[in-house]
Amino acid sequence: MTNDKYLDTCRESLQSEQNVSLEETNNWEHVDREKVHNNWDILYKDIAKGIDNYQADDLNIQMMIKKHYEIACEFYIPSKEAYIGMGLFYNDNEDMKKYHNTYHPKMVDFLLDAMTFYAKENL
Repeated sequence: MTNDKYLDTCRESLQSEQNVSLEETNNWEHVDREKVHNNWDILYKDIAKGIDNYQADDLNIQMMIKKHYEIACEFYIPSKEAYIGMGLFYNDNEDMKKYHNTYHPKMVDFLLDAMTFYAKENL
């Protein structure tokens, strides 16, 4: 079980790594935001189709989460802790939670589980 101190470290890693990246890239000016958000939209729709049929650690879901991570890497390459922190951010921030849960009412919780599994296994 992941403890609260580790989760706080993940949140801090996300914030710290994003701040450095934003500063070094002039607020991510290299990112085609429309394309990235479109790619995430397509991916979230696909993930939503599997939420009720698969577990977060299922190979099909993990292949989609790999795509999610690759899209995130268009901004910067997050560490394991920062990637877990991203999943936590989706849950902690009400606007992000509301946005993601428009795809499926369980999307944020599912993403957090799937992203955490992916990060621990692959990063």
